[in-house]
Amino acid sequence: MAAFLQWRKFVFFDKEAVSDPLDNGKKFVLPKGISASDSGRGLLVLGDMEGRIWLVTRSLQLTSFQAYKLRVTHLYQLKQHSILVSVGLDEHGINPLVKVWNLDKRDSGNPLCTRIFPANLGTKPTEVSCLSIHENLNFMAIGFTDGSVVLTKGDITRDRHSKTVTLHEGSSPVTGLAFRQVKSTHLFVATLEKVYCFTLSVKEYPKVELDSHGYGRGPCFAFDGQKLLAHWHRGYLFLVVKDVKSPNKTGFGGGEISPSEKQLLTVYDLDNKFIAYSFCFDDVIDVVAEWGSFYILTRSGTMFLLQEKDTQTKLEMLFKKNLFVMAINLAKSQHLDSDGLSEIFRQYGDHLYLKGDHDGAIQQYIRTIGKLEPSYVIRKFLDAQRIHNLTAYLQALHRKSLANADHTTLLLNCYTKLKDSSKLEEFIKSSETEVCFDVEIAIKVLRQAGYHRPAVYLAEKHKHHEWYMKIQLEDLKNYQEGLHYIGCLPFEQAESNMKRYGKTLMHHVPEGTTLLLKNICTNYYPTGEAVSVDHCQVNKANSEEFIPIFANNPRELKAFLEHMIKVDPCSPQGVYDTLLELRLQDWAHEEDLEKKKILQGEAVSLLKSDNTVFDKALVLCQMHNFKEGILYLYEKGKLYQQIMHYHMQNEEYGKVVEVCKHYGDQEGCLWEQALGYFAKKEEDCKTFISEVLHHIDQKNLMPPLLVVQTLAHNSTATLSVIKEYLINKLKRESQQIEADDKKISQYREETSVLRSEIKELKTSAKIFQKTKCNMCNSPLELPSVHFLCSHSFHQHCFESYAESEAECPTCTPENRKVMDMLRSQDQKRDLHDHFNRQVKPK
Repeated sequence: MAAFLQWRKFVFFDKEAVSDPLDNGKKFVLPKGISASDSGRGLLVLGDMEGRIWLVTRSLQLTSFQAYKLRVTHLYQLKQHSILVSVGLDEHGINPLVKVWNLDKRDSGNPLCTRIFPANLGTKPTEVSCLSIHENLNFMAIGFTDGSVVLTKGDITRDRHSKTVTLHEGSSPVTGLAFRQVKSTHLFVATLEKVYCFTLSVKEYPKVELDSHGYGRGPCFAFDGQKLLAHWHRGYLFLVVKDVKSPNKTGFGGGEISPSEKQLLTVYDLDNKFIAYSFCFDDVIDVVAEWGSFYILTRSGTMFLLQEKDTQTKLEMLFKKNLFVMAINLAKSQHLDSDGLSEIFRQYGDHLYLKGDHDGAIQQYIRTIGKLEPSYVIRKFLDAQRIHNLTAYLQALHRKSLANADHTTLLLNCYTKLKDSSKLEEFIKSSETEVCFDVEIAIKVLRQAGYHRPAVYLAEKHKHHEWYMKIQLEDLKNYQEGLHYIGCLPFEQAESNMKRYGKTLMHHVPEGTTLLLKNICTNYYPTGEAVSVDHCQVNKANSEEFIPIFANNPRELKAFLEHMIKVDPCSPQGVYDTLLELRLQDWAHEEDLEKKKILQGEAVSLLKSDNTVFDKALVLCQMHNFKEGILYLYEKGKLYQQIMHYHMQNEEYGKVVEVCKHYGDQEGCLWEQALGYFAKKEEDCKTFISEVLHHIDQKNLMPPLLVVQTLAHNSTATLSVIKEYLINKLKRESQQIEADDKKISQYREETSVLRSEIKELKTSAKIFQKTKCNMCNSPLELPSVHFLCSHSFHQHCFESYAESEAECPTCTPENRKVMDMLRSQDQKRDLHDHFNRQVKPK
């Protein structure tokens, strides 16, 4: 039982007497003898003791019509239809009549009455106690004082389309009827003794007894005083009782109301448990709700307006009394928006904060998240003594995914200052659906505070590979863990992290790092991932890019490079160049001759693989004085003079001559350079000079005078060295002179013959006796072409093959040779003359 005396009382309604707008603001006066009332469809409907029904509009205009001969006892105005149902008496001693009125239609100026029927099915007159109609117009229930209930099913506005039955019979008066539509249609019937529920969607109308005490199950409220009127409007209970302070107590518990009695109207908010309004009135007839307000009808004819205050005004009244919990409940029941609720929570939090209830305040501030700026709350709780409250607020902020980087930083600092490792661990291990925060900021804060393990956990969980590696290598010095972590990453990330941290890992775990690099540069698969046979994509990095990682680990570098050229012969040239440098270094430092020979073979084989860059390889070989490599590269690059100069620098006389023999045909100047080299030597080089001179003489590479001048500078080269050369040279020149004389004689004879032929051609006729064409070898036919050289052609053959009309096609090639020789001689003669002019003194 609720103790209503302890409920707080408020004035949430404004009361005023309704004025008549047509009578200079005087009080509006109700018709006399009001016996029934209802409201709906923008009207107040009143019935009086004389059988009239009054209609009151919003502008307070009154109209009426005669509905019954005696009086109106009940009215029911439907809310969704302009249908009014009334119960009244036309004669004494007969059953009440039910009339259905259509207010939109008129009959002689009055609303149209569409149906009239007796309220009770029996012949014995029975007084109606209550009335209810379903808004679908298919059900009407009438309760009687004898305990019976009559149900009309069908169109209640017509006789032919409806059927009336007695639904319930009993001994206790029916006090209330109500329809309820939840999937099926239900009718609730309340008597002084019991409450029933009938299911009207089923043919037999099954009945369920809900309570045997006359009130429904649920909370029960006890009120002092005699209850005269009870209504439920818009979430409020309107209760009219006799005023206990009234001097007239004789009518308590029954009888008609005395005209002088005071009645107390109380408006209860049962959900929020407070009294919204309370006031004493004279002779209340009814309380109706229409046009957004409540109207109190009194027997004195005065109608009072109860206007509910707006929500904000009611809240401010509660705020002034610091009734924040009640304000929150009221705001929720009034469906205040989230912004309005948030403001109430803020004010409540401020109130608790000022009272020193910081735990309670932070709970209210948490409810403002999403509306109130977090900095407003954070500034209040930055004091170290209130850090646990601040922590709770920041946690809630993260749970609602509204925290920024600064909030994350602050929360983690709170955890670290409180040394609350369990909460810290719970926070970082929460799922993303539970808590949302800036992971990178969290990692930075934890690392700075020395919480390296939680930071590593976050970095690994959220795939912040760079932070994971930084903490493992720089803070925890877990090099093996870092190396293993890289090996588990996808190819692109493993490659980039190895480039970034490879030098550090190579310094501390050289073997493992080398092994991982071999994997990355061949066919990479993350550790623990199943290798698919059908996997066609090969993930491999450029091995040349990882060479700098081995800067201080030549042994591991050599193993890495040798592995790469073995599994991938098409490795980048930088791999081969670096490996060549390492092999040459090993060769240069090796003192064991057998091992040195093996290393030499390895270096040469690498040079012969044709994968090294020529210039780089040559520089490396020269730096390490690797003779075999230098000579191989000179020969490969056709640098024959360089080969000979190399032997000259090393005074390898025999090798110099061999080079000339081997490459002299490709580059003839080698013999001249060899002769000059030996000529400058003061040592006895007669044997080598003789051999060089022999080849120069055989190939006629130098004039004898130049040979003599070259050897004149050598003190050891005597005349005997060049005697044979000079004799052979003079002998060949004599033979050449004789051959030239013979040719001169031959040319003179031929010239004499040609002159005689020319003379003959000029002085005597030429007889052409050719019978065949010199071009096609077919018998000659006219027209034909004949030349003085005795060649004859068909005209069509001549035209097809001749390049010029004045030249014989057969003789043209030979004639051109002669002409070219003549032009060459003329040019040489001109050059000779020009030379003479240049050298003659002016």
